[in-house]
Amino acid sequence: MPDGLEDTIRENAQGPAEARGDSGGMKQHDPTKLIEVDRYLASKEAAKSQNHGIRLSKLIPPGTT
Repeated sequence: MPDGLEDTIRENAQGPAEARGDSGGMKQHDPTKLIEVDRYLASKEAAKSQNHGIRLSKLIPPGTT
């Protein structure tokens, strides 16, 4: 996943939600929406991997060896 997205989420969380001045105003994206986008992109990245984001392991109960 791109590191820029994580940096953007951090910067938006630290900055003001809305700013206004003489020349106009600015509003940042809602942090909950940014987190949803981050989760979506992480799930897409996991689906591209060889094991599709699923961990397979062999369980051997004690006393059966």
